[in-house]
Amino acid sequence: MTKLDEPSREFAFSKADFEDLRTLVRERTGIVLQDHKRNMVYSRLARRLRTLGLRSFADYRKRLEGREGPEEIVFLINAITTNLTKFFREGHHFDHLGSTVMSEVSKGQGIGKNKMRIWSAGCSSGEEPYTIAMTVRGRLPGIEKYDAKILATDLDTNMLDRGRNGLYSAEDAKGIPAEYQRKYVDLKSRESEGLAVMSKDLRKLIAFKHLNLLEKWPMHGPFDAIFCRNVMIYFDNPTKQKLVEQFAALLRKGGWLYVGHSETLTFARDSFEMLGRTIYRKIDK
Repeated sequence: MTKLDEPSREFAFSKADFEDLRTLVRERTGIVLQDHKRNMVYSRLARRLRTLGLRSFADYRKRLEGREGPEEIVFLINAITTNLTKFFREGHHFDHLGSTVMSEVSKGQGIGKNKMRIWSAGCSSGEEPYTIAMTVRGRLPGIEKYDAKILATDLDTNMLDRGRNGLYSAEDAKGIPAEYQRKYVDLKSRESEGLAVMSKDLRKLIAFKHLNLLEKWPMHGPFDAIFCRNVMIYFDNPTKQKLVEQFAALLRKGGWLYVGHSETLTFARDSFEMLGRTIYRKIDK
């Protein structure tokens, strides 16, 4: 883009600014920001510059390099990460979870008798783990006698707070089947706005934790199933391969991995076999 092509901007945002920021994001998160993401980066960070009273992205880079840097990097990552999600998104995954995985667990073919573990990796604002929780409660007979837990992790601390609160708009909740709405969602009104509150029965199943997938993982598994959907599309191929190897190591024998609609594991044929649309089973070795 030449200077003549540069859009009129409130804050000076040079090519060097973009290169520096995307390098930092890549090093800290593994997310690869292509050239066409430059305007997105500007728009998502401009509000932060206004809040801080800065005049340019060069000033913002100085802040990241200075004493406030460690705290500011959290704001940067929260602004850059994409948080598109909804309840029961890619519903065939939850049909499979309910019919196949819960059947295995109920027959003692999971990680242990009366025990179940599922990980939502890249859980965003919580719609995915709450959908998992509804499916588990609805399809696992006698769940009260199980040691059942859902780990929900994300890089974005703001999104994790939303998930812990379990509070969504009534519009968001329209994607939840009526049967599950009646059992697990409390619809309320506050200041003329419709709200959907997730029940205690769902919230007690889920542990929301901050996790950078590129850093050391504190959990040891095993898991019956892992959801990592529409996350790996932001990573380069070596990072994807490493993540999938780590997922395989944490899954039980015959455990399940669910990925996003545009993602494939063609590079991991030795570890996973595809048994449904974006549904993969760990190959026992």
